[in-house]
Amino acid sequence: MNVGSEVDDDKAVAMSDAFTADCPARTVLNHVSSRWGVLILASLQEGPMRFYVLRNRIGGISEKMLSQNLRVFVRDGLIAREVEATVPPQVTYSLTPIGRELAATLGGLVEWITYRIGDIVAARERHDEEK
Repeated sequence: MNVGSEVDDDKAVAMSDAFTADCPARTVLNHVSSRWGVLILASLQEGPMRFYVLRNRIGGISEKMLSQNLRVFVRDGLIAREVEATVPPQVTYSLTPIGRELAATLGGLVEWITYRIGDIVAARERHDEEK
């Protein structure tokens, strides 16, 4: 009987179950599914971008929110930050390999929403008329 191994297996399952409250996967899910997360990652799927290009690509995001989200994604290993030693410094953001994998999935979500927005708006209107 190998009890230590069973405990380690239980820990590993808890560490990878986003439905568990203290799971690190839940934290990353919250980062990715935040108000701006999907749009940042999907935008970088187009290729590396400088900060202001990315800000302009995502209508409505403030510089503060973009900066905060980029820091989180760099820490999560989803985005790479490259600083060129110029005056002023030029910073370019790009997806890491795992960031590209995630962005491909999120890109599908954005495409689906864009494709189905007419149906969604019609459903909202029908719902609001029933009230």
